[in-house]
Amino acid sequence: MAGAASLRDPGAILLLSCYELGHQPQGLASPLAFLRRAGYQPEAVDLAVAPLEASQVGRARFVGISVPMHTALRLGVPVARRVRRLNPAAFICFYGLYAALNAQYLIAEVADAAIGGESEATVVEQVAALERGGRPGAGRPAVPLARLDFPVPERAVLPPLARYAQLDEDGARRPAGYVEASRGCLHHCLHCPIPPVYGGRFFVVPRDVVLEDVRRQVDMGATHITFGDPDFLNGPGHSLRIVRAMHAEFPELTFDFTAKIEHILRHRGVFPELAASGCLFIVSAVESLSDLVLANLEKGHTRADVLEALNVVRKAGIALRPSFVPFTPWARLTDYVELFEFAEGEELIDDVDPVQYTIRLLVPPGSLLLERAALRPYLGPLDREALTYRWKHPDPRMDRLHAAAAVLVEGAARAGEDPRVTFYRLWNLARAAGEDGGPPAESAAALRLAAVGSGAQVLPDQLVIARPRPPRLTEPWFC
Repeated sequence: MAGAASLRDPGAILLLSCYELGHQPQGLASPLAFLRRAGYQPEAVDLAVAPLEASQVGRARFVGISVPMHTALRLGVPVARRVRRLNPAAFICFYGLYAALNAQYLIAEVADAAIGGESEATVVEQVAALERGGRPGAGRPAVPLARLDFPVPERAVLPPLARYAQLDEDGARRPAGYVEASRGCLHHCLHCPIPPVYGGRFFVVPRDVVLEDVRRQVDMGATHITFGDPDFLNGPGHSLRIVRAMHAEFPELTFDFTAKIEHILRHRGVFPELAASGCLFIVSAVESLSDLVLANLEKGHTRADVLEALNVVRKAGIALRPSFVPFTPWARLTDYVELFEFAEGEELIDDVDPVQYTIRLLVPPGSLLLERAALRPYLGPLDREALTYRWKHPDPRMDRLHAAAAVLVEGAARAGEDPRVTFYRLWNLARAAGEDGGPPAESAAALRLAAVGSGAQVLPDQLVIARPRPPRLTEPWFC
């Protein structure tokens, strides 16, 4: 029986990751290192690339499920139910950002414990208490925010980097690694899941730990590194020291990171150095070009700031990859159409994955948006199974458009359609949703595609546009 095994036995502790944006999961690598340092021999499975065997569940006394994002949580809940069926005695603990936001539901329905914030040391404490015969933290959520003593993440037991997202640089693909130089965030953007958990705090990972993590991933074949910090420029001095050391040791290594528009403007002077050190692109949560929407999200930037930041980054020779949340209660149909006009006019079509035009505002339990009067007229009840509050747009066309756009993008991705073709199909869909309807769908699309130029080559089922494309990762989700 699982209960008879020692927690020091191999596999008595089982860590599971469901999805981490296509990269090798930090939500396994980091707690694996903490647990191994404490003398345990955990097993880890990334369910995004490998199946969960019944035998693995059967010998586990402690099962930790990493949920750093909403998609991971949606996938993790049925995994927890399966674990409970196969091994009723196992202690199930969800850990990560979305464990904190959804702790009440998780503990009531599928888990014994839920940990958010800086969770790794608390996971070790729970295992140690369970080893002593207790039920650590059962029924009580925990959100530790103490500074941790970080070991180097344990990646050797995880699937190889070739199983994960690659850097695509104008058609040539090469292995990409992933590290975190900091966690948490200084800011309080209302729709972001980080502020309700971290409350404006952020924690740096020691430079030596980050660099050794990079070094080991280079040994595994990485030629590009993604810095997965919520905002790499929360601590610009710390980040620059890491970049300088990394570039000195690995001058051919390229990298990308995420930063707020306001940080791009505040620290504009660092971008030439970042470019010279190998930065290929920056992801930034633009979210909207509507100043009304940006104000309601308390993003800290304006439409004009977006244009200025784009110029700052491009002047340094770095690509900007905006992320969007185009469907919010305050966005008008004209705002949605303007996203396409902006992307075309600023030559950003290939810098924005089509899925970004389908993102709908997520309002999880604990969201700071729930405290704001601006959302209340549109807010519906909590959908417990979907782990989010429902809301309706005041213009029914926007809800219909969102549903249609999501179907279009999903089908296009399955068919392997050129993203530029998908872009114009989405734009055409948006125009057709307007009062005048615009020209017929196929005619409008044909006109747009014809305007692309002589690089278009017709194949049996789709139109492929030959062109140089900016660098990107092969996984289109940013968060």
